[in-house]
Amino acid sequence: MNRKTLVLPAVVGLLTPVLAACGGSDSGSKGGDAIVVGTTDRFTATKDAPAPVDPAYAYDVGTWNILRQTVQTLMAQPKGEGDPVPDAAESCGFTDSGSERYACKLREGLKFANGDRVTAEDVKYSIDRARHINSSSGVAGLLSTVDTIETQGDREVIFHLKTADATFPYKLSTPVAGIIEPKNYPADKLRDGFQVDGSGPYTFQATVRDNAVVSATFSKNPNYKGAVKVNNDKVVLRSFDDADAMGAAIDKGVIDVMTRTMSPAQIQKLDAGTDQNVDLVDMPGLEIRYLAFNTNATSVKSKAVRQAMAQVINRGELVSKVYGTQAEPLYSLVPAGITGHSNSFFNKYGNPSVAKAKELLTKAGITTPVKLTLHYTTDHYGSATKQEFEILQKQLNDSGLFDASIQGHPWDTFRPAEQKGKYDVYGMGWFPDFPDADNFLAPFLDKGNFLGSPYSNSTIQHTLIPQSRRDADRLSASNSLTQIQDIVAEDVPVLPLWQGKQYVAARDDITGVSYALNSSSTLQLWELGRGVSG
Repeated sequence: MNRKTLVLPAVVGLLTPVLAACGGSDSGSKGGDAIVVGTTDRFTATKDAPAPVDPAYAYDVGTWNILRQTVQTLMAQPKGEGDPVPDAAESCGFTDSGSERYACKLREGLKFANGDRVTAEDVKYSIDRARHINSSSGVAGLLSTVDTIETQGDREVIFHLKTADATFPYKLSTPVAGIIEPKNYPADKLRDGFQVDGSGPYTFQATVRDNAVVSATFSKNPNYKGAVKVNNDKVVLRSFDDADAMGAAIDKGVIDVMTRTMSPAQIQKLDAGTDQNVDLVDMPGLEIRYLAFNTNATSVKSKAVRQAMAQVINRGELVSKVYGTQAEPLYSLVPAGITGHSNSFFNKYGNPSVAKAKELLTKAGITTPVKLTLHYTTDHYGSATKQEFEILQKQLNDSGLFDASIQGHPWDTFRPAEQKGKYDVYGMGWFPDFPDADNFLAPFLDKGNFLGSPYSNSTIQHTLIPQSRRDADRLSASNSLTQIQDIVAEDVPVLPLWQGKQYVAARDDITGVSYALNSSSTLQLWELGRGVSG
């Protein structure tokens, strides 16, 4: 086993007009046999979520990884780090000094995978559709600053924004802004099932059993014209029930690459060098985990209860016992490495203290122990989630201030129940849509937040978020961003726990593994190729 560490440059965005680099389907090398990639992500169609891969609905890292391969966006996140680059667009940029008018020109000769032309009207239709449907997933919130979309001819699209938004180029790189074939996507309702029609690097064919994808075949799209070079002809994504089954498959050579989510024990084993045929690559990651609260629920309606939990929970112990060096404690929604990060929770609460937590509850007149149930998903964030919640339960109960129980649920029932407010306290993860502090704050705290949380702070929504979006130099936005994080530490609508690294394991004849994921956990299947074993 050879261990590789990928070091990426610091994330400090300065958003300026950009021009496209050359790329396309004709620049990729022949990849030989299909490269098989394993994942424990589950792709299911249910009564509550019948359209999991519709760009107007999809809003989790797994389904976005499907869409990023297949649905092209005007802008794209680059191979490593840095500002977005044009993909479907030839050029994009703000045309005013106030970051309220953003214009893009499409590449000439752009086509959908079926050969139909892609026009500016298709771009407008796709984005207006997502805004109009405004699905329950909350993904349309990424487009909340759009006022109107104008087209000029077949290739020019102009976005008029309600307020200044220097992060808008990043938002145009997300799948909710993906360009879809209008004839296959109704304007006023979601497209059920697992079909995708776009102009991205690959076409997509799903093998479905019991309303769940068991494997997905990505075939190189000969009509693709965009920013990336496709280094293979075909990739098959296989979904496994758990990390152990996925690990056994790579050991046997059934799959070539293993992505999220490997177990901590699996990563430790690979890191120890027990398999000379498999390489482990670790890279900086911006994944975070946190507890979220239904702030209208009786058990946690009092801010003092949430503050007391923040005062009791020992992040260092949690990380050490479950994840070791694979994660580190997190004291803000904004992870370390992102411009604008502040350790607001540590600044307010310091080290864990039962005495301080008891004082908070006593002053608020809260009777102890406070009875709570902590809910978590059993199959979305990896097998270590159960152990994580057992430790959280023990920490809370050992304080004598809480009577906490835990309950696990599969993701396809957990997520709809959470959105409907059925859980008082629940565990979630966040993989950023783009690497900017705004995307670790606005989705949780702005109007129409993706959690469906009743928490609302007018200063954050009406002053600080709009203020922070005015600055293209994100360092200049730090003051507003810090104020938001300090308010979150005071009110505790969410409780950050840890941020984690990213890992990919691959058999040693697979090339391009170091760029198979970017810092937002986006799969970049086009980077993979097949070389020589040994």
